Amino acid sequence: MSVGLRERKKAATRQALHDAAVRLALEHGVENLTVEAIADAAFVSRRTFSNYFSSKEQALLHRDRTHVARLVELVRARPERESPLEALTAAAEQLSGEWPESAADEQRYRTLRLHPALLGELVTTYAAIERDLATAVEQRFRAGPDAGVQARALAAAYLAVLRVVGQAALEQPDRSAVDLLRLTTPLTWQSLR
Repeated sequence: MSVGLRERKKAATRQALHDAAVRLALEHGVENLTVEAIADAAFVSRRTFSNYFSSKEQALLHRDRTHVARLVELVRARPERESPLEALTAAAEQLSGEWPESAADEQRYRTLRLHPALLGELVTTYAAIERDLATAVEQRFRAGPDAGVQARALAAAYLAVLRVVGQAALEQPDRSAVDLLRLTTPLTWQSLR
């Protein structure tokens, strides 16, 4: 599906605000970051900022939301014959190839997002993402009263796996994230049986 000019402009503005927030937070610290500074750095008004994000924390964590929203899209696009875990793993592997960020950039971002001031927004972001991911995999479970609970448990466990794999890939640059993902996926499935 083709994305219109208006949607591309909105996406570009949202990305510019996120990039400015990350850059300023890395330069001056999360505690010194203001919405006004982010808007100025992205060459937009404070009002425009508010059209895209409700807080500086939300702007800082936009990358997390974007990555997992894409993961949800990829899971939904997987063949119906795949199990929930197969679909999640294949989608995560595809996603890792779509976001070729340098290890240094990713390390700085991961360090930044661990700041205590971002904890509340991080929990909120992952709770929303977990619901979306659970909805995407629920149809892959056998219909029944437990499908929703199973889907939520798998989504939560898999997001934890992705966080662990992402950190391990940064700590062990000689190992690929895909290899680490393949190593941990069987453990996820066993823990849910």
